[in-house]
Amino acid sequence: MMTALACAAAVVLGSPASAETPFMAELRPGWRLPDGDHMAALHLRLAPGWKTYWRAPGDAGIPPLFDWSGSHNLQAVSVLWPTPHVFHQSGMRSVGYARELVLPLRIHAQDGGDAMLKMQVQLGVCKDICLPAQMDLSAVLPAALTRADPVIAAALASAPFSADEAQVSAVRCSVTPVKKGLMLRAEIDMPPAGDPEDTVVESGAPTIWAGPPRTERHGGTLVTEAKLKHVEGRPFVLDRSRLRITVLGRNHAVDIQGCDR
Repeated sequence: MMTALACAAAVVLGSPASAETPFMAELRPGWRLPDGDHMAALHLRLAPGWKTYWRAPGDAGIPPLFDWSGSHNLQAVSVLWPTPHVFHQSGMRSVGYARELVLPLRIHAQDGGDAMLKMQVQLGVCKDICLPAQMDLSAVLPAALTRADPVIAAALASAPFSADEAQVSAVRCSVTPVKKGLMLRAEIDMPPAGDPEDTVVESGAPTIWAGPPRTERHGGTLVTEAKLKHVEGRPFVLDRSRLRITVLGRNHAVDIQGCDR
């Protein structure tokens, strides 16, 4: 049974989350960057045993949604996801975060003054059941605040490496027609990220769903296969340049965007 939670304003993290209150949330105001952008963060603290989800939540997760309308002096927001974890429960795989999530937000202000960030967040928090939660949060982002927040800086440092940083030398992708979809096979030439290595495949199109991948390593090549299908069962064309494959290893993660061929 799905139950809705609502959080009308930012909640101070002084009190721990509990079974009655499975998460606490606030906006960290962050600091103004030298290029004029502002770095802030959504900070969630979850009660023991609870988790929330990454941008690609897996089989049983609820993808997060953000609405920035009502903000002042804000032109665009980039969500900078820290490396997530893979969870297996009741035969299903999900991708997300346990105990705590600091989600950096890079804000492009329209001018050099203070900004007001107002955000509505819809996300899922799960333990034995999943609860769709909605939060309305706001914070002033002062232009004069230039000292980095170490909590946000640590979250930024935990982001996946780029393909170049991880020495990915080639990504070969092929597709084979299967019942009600396509089977994607990606062969990634890269040094090990630390055993075990798992992957998350994103199609780059909201109507094309990627199933849980099967991943194995053959020497210097990581091979992952995933079934892709249209959410309405329709035929589709896959744009391989928009594929996004995230490798999650014990030592680090790698964000790979697009295939070489």
